[in-house]
Amino acid sequence: MNEQQQMLADMADGLFAELGPKATVAGHWGRIAEAGLTGLLVSDANGGFGGSWADALLVFRLAGYHALALPLVEAVVAARLSGVLDGLGSLAMRCEGVIDNGAFTGTVGGIAWGRDADYVIAAAPDGGAMLLRRGDATVREGRSIAGEPRDAWVVERAACTPIDGIDVAAIGAFVRVAQSAGALDAALALAVAHVNDRKQFGRPLAKFQAVQQSLATLACEAAAVNCAALAAAMALDARDASYAVAAAKTRAGEAIGEATAIAHQVHGAIGFTEEYGLHPLTRRLWCWRSEFGGDGHWASVLGGRIAAAGPARFWPDLTAIST
Repeated sequence: MNEQQQMLADMADGLFAELGPKATVAGHWGRIAEAGLTGLLVSDANGGFGGSWADALLVFRLAGYHALALPLVEAVVAARLSGVLDGLGSLAMRCEGVIDNGAFTGTVGGIAWGRDADYVIAAAPDGGAMLLRRGDATVREGRSIAGEPRDAWVVERAACTPIDGIDVAAIGAFVRVAQSAGALDAALALAVAHVNDRKQFGRPLAKFQAVQQSLATLACEAAAVNCAALAAAMALDARDASYAVAAAKTRAGEAIGEATAIAHQVHGAIGFTEEYGLHPLTRRLWCWRSEFGGDGHWASVLGGRIAAAGPARFWPDLTAIST
């Protein structure tokens, strides 16, 4: 991490820790806008920070670590893909409809904070991506299992701007892996603190070998996702990242299942209580695991690519994501 990245991380860490899982768009989005974070991936020439995907990983990971209840990561990516810094952008996970003479009719769904978004980036029905503005969209509100807004826009003949060469699902999958890396580290930190404080049979839970083994497994799963997220960020900065993103999302899904089970097991009942900080992390992790493609989807993408390339390409493709 260079000096500029350290400054970025320190600023984001302090801000996200203050806002956390109880933040609201109405009450706190202005703090994000003032910090200029939505322009993180937009070029200097267009008024942004000019950051890399590795820079974004630092910020996205911290958003996950602090269970930030704001559409920051979606807004950063929407601004990068569209070049639009005016207004709040988000990403759609699903799209059903048709484009006729530059106008889209249909539904885009799974929009994080769609009720607050001014524009959204979605996969286009005919390939690539498209930008839709709020306009006369009918908003159907919904929520994820983490309690965060996941809305749908229903539009009729809404003007759409095509964005070629963009895989919204892959970019969204990277974002969720980055957030998951941070949330898993936070869950690990909570688990370690709990077993050191909690006593059973006259000694801390951390002294029991079975607990130590469980925490070691949790730490390994968190580290694996952090490594996968970094490899995907490096690939996005360097070249086609389809292999790295598919591998990262698949690995993250496996880790989330194992790690969240351990985190709750070592906490016991307290991990599910409203006032404790574990469930805001684990509920988001369970949600992120399925968003922008679940385990089965990305395992199929990864396996299909490996099979199509043939055995001679397996090792070169595997090692290329980390160079």
